[in-house]
Amino acid sequence: MEYPNLSQSLKDRRAFLTAGAFTIVRPELIRGSGPEKLKAGLVGVGGRGRQAVADMLNADPNIELIAMGDVFEDKLESNLAWLKDQNRFPKTHDRVKVDAEHRFTGFDAYQKVIGSGVDVVMLCTPPGYRPMHFEAAVEAGKHVFCEKPFGTDPVGVRRFLAAAKKSEEKKLTVVSGAQRRFQREYVETVEKIQSGGIGEIRAAYAYWVGTPVIQMPKGREPKWGDMSWQQRNWYSYVWIGGDQIVEQHIHNIDVINWVMGTHPVRVVATGGAAWRPKDDVYGNIYDHIAADFEYPNGVRLSSYCRQFPKGLYTNVSELIIGAKGKSNCRDMGAKDINPYVAEHVALAKSIRGDGPYINHATAVAESTMTCIMARESAYSGEALSWEQIMNSQLDLSPKEFGYDVKMSVPPLPVPGQYKFL
Repeated sequence: MEYPNLSQSLKDRRAFLTAGAFTIVRPELIRGSGPEKLKAGLVGVGGRGRQAVADMLNADPNIELIAMGDVFEDKLESNLAWLKDQNRFPKTHDRVKVDAEHRFTGFDAYQKVIGSGVDVVMLCTPPGYRPMHFEAAVEAGKHVFCEKPFGTDPVGVRRFLAAAKKSEEKKLTVVSGAQRRFQREYVETVEKIQSGGIGEIRAAYAYWVGTPVIQMPKGREPKWGDMSWQQRNWYSYVWIGGDQIVEQHIHNIDVINWVMGTHPVRVVATGGAAWRPKDDVYGNIYDHIAADFEYPNGVRLSSYCRQFPKGLYTNVSELIIGAKGKSNCRDMGAKDINPYVAEHVALAKSIRGDGPYINHATAVAESTMTCIMARESAYSGEALSWEQIMNSQLDLSPKEFGYDVKMSVPPLPVPGQYKFL
């Protein structure tokens, strides 16, 4: 049984019904049958990237990795060796077929991976690069596995949304790293909630109350230029990581958007850095943000994320309150295979045409913008609307890229001083 995104599935079913005869058209006749053996290329060879490859190879025996690209050669080589380790991956190591000519480094490595004869591009760099890389993959007609989030600023996410529209027109498969959309417990529960299983939705709650992500605790090596350092320590810098609410809490907020079938229209948020030290290891992001979202039908979402030291209270979950009951968004579904693997099973089936067509580009881009809207509300101290964030001119992308490019670090945002653009 397949478990695609429900709202996308409903749209697809409507699209496949022909007027008058109501004949269901097979997906492969709409988008063309994909090749039996799929060739994949990875852009961004960090921990998330290498694990995504491992999950993809485990999901389908007819996928092989033929190209890899990263800004840093040491990252590429060490993680390639990890994937080729026969003891670690006895069943998949032989499908990692990345020869010397298909190992690309530098800030243009993504272009070389896209142009290397692959069928699927896996975009797993830090999210600040996502709009640019996704746009290039879509222009080249490639199917995409796209890690969340889909950008770090409104200008970038609008760029992503424009490419998303093209990907839909081209019938490209786009699977996101929002793996809950492929977790059977969530899929079945969300469908039941939307079918009235707990009555009319009255309120929602989302939490990512966890511990800090600290990538470079030993600090910066003298040989690293500004951009090299911020790239290696990307989670701590807003332009490339987006802050915790965008990079991690998107998982929970995306679930609520999925349940509601749309994005919020307004948010008021607050936050700050209560614990996070003010130095270059910890960058310029907050360690807590609380947000009050409002959906078009008046339902409110109370959202909270924070990163305090280990040993303190943690909670990563969602909760929907209905007129007839409540749900944690996974309590009315059955368990199934690892969702990190399931998303790649669905991707391959969508490409080949022997499963539901999947394109999460627009839905998860809207969830990304939802998170950015809350971040900007917390930073500025202003109540923000969807229209305001969709028209925002905030563009955090650097004007040039290079290992030694000079980059100043904006100060930690202070409400009342930080200006929403």
